[in-house]
Amino acid sequence: MKTKNEKWIKEIDFQVEGLTLKGVLHLPKILNPPIVVGSHGLEGSKSSAKQMVLSRLLPENGVAFFRFDHRGCGQSQGNFLTDTSLEKRTRDYLMAVQHIMDLNLTSKRLGLFGSSIGGATCINAWERLDHLDVKTCGGVLCSAPVQSRTIENIPVQSNGKRPALPLSFFEQNLLFNLLEKTKSLHHVLIFHGDADEVVPVSNAHDIYTCMQSPKQKIIHRGGDHQMTSKEHQAEFARKMVEWFLSVFNPDNKHLQCKDHK
Repeated sequence: MKTKNEKWIKEIDFQVEGLTLKGVLHLPKILNPPIVVGSHGLEGSKSSAKQMVLSRLLPENGVAFFRFDHRGCGQSQGNFLTDTSLEKRTRDYLMAVQHIMDLNLTSKRLGLFGSSIGGATCINAWERLDHLDVKTCGGVLCSAPVQSRTIENIPVQSNGKRPALPLSFFEQNLLFNLLEKTKSLHHVLIFHGDADEVVPVSNAHDIYTCMQSPKQKIIHRGGDHQMTSKEHQAEFARKMVEWFLSVFNPDNKHLQCKDHK
């Protein structure tokens, strides 16, 4: 027997360079909704905290959301050590967008969401989205690095998700400077903590300075990289929804932000 919500939550598999990537599409109960596609952090997954917040709040407000595991992460195929780089994650993201658009379950109005390295992925993918049949409406970036050499506390130690990482892993796969690419960004909201211990808040200021208007920057006082403050999380949830509604429908004629807790 199908569950009541099965029609609105769909497990999605798609192929990227011979690998099967796993995702979940969350649909609102309206036809042809706009869609946001998310990109998680370096060691995150489609089940990371912010991804789950978007998966609940956006459909409640008439916006679809697609979350997926990049190659080598979560339930997707691949090896984290050999299959992780900014370029490969960018290709994952572009293919995710293309696959979702091909399903014809949403409109072509696209919003981008990225957290940490996922934010860098969105910046790197932005111009290339022009080659797809989509209308890039705007995005939200959280604790995103724009220059990799500013990143502090590089996670080289092993953990339950992956083996130890040599410094060469970062030198070969995760060296980037995306400042020039930020000039293409527009209708973007930035969140960053001024006490971020991994990605210095200077990255947020640099992105904001370079990108086009309309734009907004919210700097959380005392905020860390993971956004652990309940107060900051609540503001993120509220402002994120408001921002996406505004970029998808500037006149606010059809999409109304619902109250949420």
